[in-house]
Amino acid sequence: MNVRTVADLGPDERAALFDRDSGVEAVRDDVADIVSQVDEEGDVALRRFASEFDDVEVGNIDITDAAERAYEEIDDHVRAAIEDAADNIRAFHERQRPEDWREAFEGRELGRRFRPLASAGVYTPGGTAAYPSSALMGVIPAKVAGVEHVAVATPPAEKVNPVTLAAIHAAGADAVYQVGGAQAIAALAYGTETVTSTDIVVGPGNRWVTAAKAEVRGDVAIDFLAGPSEIMVVADGEADPELVAADVVAQAEHDENASVVAVTDDEELAGAIADAVEAQAGEREREAVIRAALDNDASGVFHARSMSEAVLFAEEYAAEHLSIQADDDEALLDRIPSAGSVFLGPYSPVAAGDYATGTNHVLPTGGAARVTGGLSVDTFVRSTTVQRLSEEALGELRETITTLAEAEGLEAHAESVDRRF
Repeated sequence: MNVRTVADLGPDERAALFDRDSGVEAVRDDVADIVSQVDEEGDVALRRFASEFDDVEVGNIDITDAAERAYEEIDDHVRAAIEDAADNIRAFHERQRPEDWREAFEGRELGRRFRPLASAGVYTPGGTAAYPSSALMGVIPAKVAGVEHVAVATPPAEKVNPVTLAAIHAAGADAVYQVGGAQAIAALAYGTETVTSTDIVVGPGNRWVTAAKAEVRGDVAIDFLAGPSEIMVVADGEADPELVAADVVAQAEHDENASVVAVTDDEELAGAIADAVEAQAGEREREAVIRAALDNDASGVFHARSMSEAVLFAEEYAAEHLSIQADDDEALLDRIPSAGSVFLGPYSPVAAGDYATGTNHVLPTGGAARVTGGLSVDTFVRSTTVQRLSEEALGELRETITTLAEAEGLEAHAESVDRRF
């Protein structure tokens, strides 16, 4: 990788870095057609698309029993790792459960209550890599929130990855379907003869999955429109270039469209990071995927004239994953509010959050971290405000209400108050 200077970036380079998109528009029309066919034809369309897109002739779409069997049949040490990760994810998300509250004052009683959605659909990717961790990240927050029915869709195969199935079972899913891509999102949104429709559809996926979520949004809730994975590493001169490079390469391993960036105010370190990335990429099994991601216009190693410039660069980038490897990491964190998940210090690799710390790895991409956070218990609950007024309290508010109602030309609103007196 060549080192680029932040101050010398041209308009096109800046647009590639800061206006990242998921490639959804290129497939929107095709996805709309797929969604429509699933809505109209149900299981018939799911089986046809499995044959066409996945080269699999699907028998049973519902494989809930297979997930239970896989949990019992996988290696003990893999099952133990799944359970350890699940316990940590569950503990972290249990702290997110909101509490109802009600406060009484001056004849008014105001409050807020929280209730879970009735059902949720979780997409767990497959394809070039299996993601049992994504099953844990999607299902567990929903179950912690109290969602009664959580269904998982994962791409079909001659033999669906048993570790993924085991993780889905360990997370507590109520139903598992072997259906992938845009058709899976449509099935979870609208239902088929086999698949039960859900109130919300969540989870990461490729651009076809993301485009499908955009298509069904409005008919059902979604989490957000996530694109390819991202990392931004902010490093000072004391950072270890090998560790910075390891995090960059690890994220590039996800997807050839991943965006991987490191920025530092130390020119010598920038060069060392670039060299280390090149060397480590050549050692990995998914080298071709990694190198494609490294060549992405939204990827690179950058030299900033100062740490303040590096911070501004990171804030504008608003990465899905932000790693800060610097002596004053807490101070730098305070200056970069826009990030999906933050990893502080040399011993906090992104992989720790991907699998085991308990934080959620389903996160906003493409700069969406400026306005939203990652998947959480909040995703699966809705809030309702509650109020009760005494006659005296309404009397005190009467003039305010009627004056504003009449100013808006809504005299029946005013009358609904006056009539009570």
